Amino acid sequence: MTITTSGAHSVEIHAGDHRRDVLQRRFNDRPLLVFWEMTKACDLACFHCRADAQREPNSDELTTDEGHRMIDELADLSSPRPILILTGGDCLKRPDLLEIIDYAKSASVPVALAPSVTPLLTPERMRELRQHGIKTVSISLDGMDADTHDAVRGVAGHFDATLVTLRELKDAGFTVQINTTVMARNVEQMADIAAILHAHHIDIWEVFFLISTGRGIDVNASTPQQNEDLCHFLVDASRYGFTVRSVEGPFLRRVNQQRHEGVEGLPTSDLYARLHSRLEEVLGQPTHDVCAPSAATRDGNGIVFVGATGDVYPSGFLPLPLGNLRSASLIDIYRDTPLMRAIRDAAFLGVCGSCSHRQLCGGSRSRAFATSGDPLESDPACLLVDCVNERH
Repeated sequence: MTITTSGAHSVEIHAGDHRRDVLQRRFNDRPLLVFWEMTKACDLACFHCRADAQREPNSDELTTDEGHRMIDELADLSSPRPILILTGGDCLKRPDLLEIIDYAKSASVPVALAPSVTPLLTPERMRELRQHGIKTVSISLDGMDADTHDAVRGVAGHFDATLVTLRELKDAGFTVQINTTVMARNVEQMADIAAILHAHHIDIWEVFFLISTGRGIDVNASTPQQNEDLCHFLVDASRYGFTVRSVEGPFLRRVNQQRHEGVEGLPTSDLYARLHSRLEEVLGQPTHDVCAPSAATRDGNGIVFVGATGDVYPSGFLPLPLGNLRSASLIDIYRDTPLMRAIRDAAFLGVCGSCSHRQLCGGSRSRAFATSGDPLESDPACLLVDCVNERH
């Protein structure tokens, strides 16, 4: 729509821009997503694990009552309340999982689950989770075949088990999200992974751009140019019937907006050409409009992470504790911590700080911290940052 001002000029206001402004004001007040790392325990040994998971839980993990108090705090907020995402480690290793789910449901706090694919995630357990009100579940798929996926997950046969599990989740009636961590070893496989999702009628594809933290510190991440190509590819992939989102790759929103507005962006390379060609080869011509939401969430802006022992972080990939639930309020930490306020104000340094996309994108604060030690620095995985740095 066009709003006419008191002068002779008019200002074009996009509905999407207005919605982002509303969301930003809401993000200043409360997060959209609260991730709770219920336990460090997990039976997998993924070599890029953020949580640096272990076989047994920590002895001082948050108790059931402490979990209830966190839920009470979320319930005290007006609607829409944050979504509580129960993760780990493997949340299925918590003996009180169903009790926590039921308590959140009774408090009208929406809950989603991010379990590991292990023998604990049986069809019987899936039906039980559905009966207790869980509607959305996310699991990981990190390769187009067993050679890649099993090497990442550290368990032989895990690729086949994952395909069986995602079929069972769909049959049980869940909204299913697939999480894929993109790295140097699987970047050429992304179109074939998209084809697997399409064949299994997956609802959401969330692509994680690797952060060198936890056990992922020794894994080779994709390059800035590959990331730009991947973002263009992901916009293409979102036209095949599933929603596409990114984690620690907020430049996807910039690319999506530039393409929507017909703005010439940064150049792509042969990687994009190969992925685009392969996508059409395996899935044919696009069947839907682009579905890549542009809500400008990022570490600390609409997102907050609660560690297993109660420490609160801007995200699970940014290991800077801001306080602990045992001595402080989660919402107070989110609203008032200077770092969280600076992130929401987009008070970044360097190229990210002067970028016209700093609110829409804002770069990965986790990657900035991992590479420079300062979470407000520029994100070196963005091609815009890389190009400016090369010129200097």
